[in-house]
Amino acid sequence: MIHGLLTSAPWWAWVGFHLLVFLVLALDLGVFNRDAHAPTLREAALWSGVWIALALGFNLLLWRCLGGVRAAEFLTGYLLEKALSVDNLFVFILLFTAFQVPPRHQHRILYWGVLGALAMRAAMILAGTALLERFTWMVFVFGGFLLYTGLKLLLAGETRPHDPRGGLVARVFRRLVPFDPEGGFNRPWCRGRATPMLLVLVIVEATDVLFAVDSIPAVLGVTRNPFLVYTSNIFAILGLRSLYFLLARMVDSFHRLKFGVALILAFVGLKMCLGPFLELSIEFSLAFIGAVLAGCIGASLIWPQHGENPS
Repeated sequence: MIHGLLTSAPWWAWVGFHLLVFLVLALDLGVFNRDAHAPTLREAALWSGVWIALALGFNLLLWRCLGGVRAAEFLTGYLLEKALSVDNLFVFILLFTAFQVPPRHQHRILYWGVLGALAMRAAMILAGTALLERFTWMVFVFGGFLLYTGLKLLLAGETRPHDPRGGLVARVFRRLVPFDPEGGFNRPWCRGRATPMLLVLVIVEATDVLFAVDSIPAVLGVTRNPFLVYTSNIFAILGLRSLYFLLARMVDSFHRLKFGVALILAFVGLKMCLGPFLELSIEFSLAFIGAVLAGCIGASLIWPQHGENPS
């Protein structure tokens, strides 16, 4: 499995990608956000632009080094992961509201959550690609799961969100770990007891695992190259933190994106199931995903939810 991971791209590509990621993360937290504060709209927009520019620059580098097909696969996977990560924004809003996390501490929690996601996503991508290589019939399992998930989301109505403070992860954490509910959000541990900061961080990591169960098989439906799956996932996740602060107050305005996410999941699942019999080009997949996202954003702005004023 490790051999397949390393041979999916030259060693210098793996090293260079991680050096770039850790360099920008170090600048983010160690220089620009060294003191805990709530990012302004301008800061969030700037960092969102930085991560999008880095992803597009990386895509251009892939095009020059590995060709147009690999570059198109990366871009499709990146857009797909961006679309699927929209639900993460709703979860972050619910989580931070329920635990009353001050805005100045939210950035640091999401930062450490991203570092944990790097390792977890790598392990899950490695396992997924190994399964598809060893058991070719697993493509129907992954495709069927995505198709079922997409159709379920399309047919489901609005569901009432649960309170994460009483969820399974929170209950198990409090039972197994000494916990100080008054420990605050400045540090994960205080006087030998876990603080609410650590509890929220654990829930963020657990949530990422749940979303990865959908997103990684979906990107594997676009490309089987572990390097492209991993880098597209990581670039999308890294940009999600800044996107959260940019769109947190406007996320309800894009309410029709959930329909688009469901449609994209169903499309990728159907594509995986029909792959052995009918091959769709990567250009068609990229155009379909882009059109669905643009259409849902436009529809959200043209037909706002009841009670909203169209801008």
